[in-house]
Amino acid sequence: MAKFVSEKIRMKSAARLAAVQATYMIEFGQLSVDEVVKDFINGEVGRYVIDDESTEFEQKEELVEVEQMDTSYFAELTRGVHKEKEQLERSLAHYLREGWSFDRFDGTLRALLLCAAYELVHTTDIDAAVIVKEYVDLAYAFFAKNEPKMVNALLDQIAKEIRPLGK
Repeated sequence: MAKFVSEKIRMKSAARLAAVQATYMIEFGQLSVDEVVKDFINGEVGRYVIDDESTEFEQKEELVEVEQMDTSYFAELTRGVHKEKEQLERSLAHYLREGWSFDRFDGTLRALLLCAAYELVHTTDIDAAVIVKEYVDLAYAFFAKNEPKMVNALLDQIAKEIRPLGK
């Protein structure tokens, strides 16, 4: 039973990673949502990530196949983000410090925040802390500077406001 649960968790994590990538592709690749979702589900896109194992003496990059994802969760998340994109962007902008603009963020960071915000609002069967941690982990996978800390602070603030009882 524990193996089944951990496999489901890994599949949801993989779906989140793919949803961030798909959201980015939809915005910057000017591709249709259905086309991108189909390409990910069929394995034509998003099957591999670059594993960068840099050491003091050498840099080694290799392609690593990603975990199998929960395709229905991926499709629901990606389509939901696209459908509510403008509203999500306005909501996220509300939480930014004065002088900051959501549009000025890196495209990957915007895609990540859109997916996270959508999940915090619509996925009430998953604890908010789990969702925040998943997206902070993704931020660390994409960024090496201050972005993960900002993602953590921003999502924590949003979660506390929209899920005041900690759910």
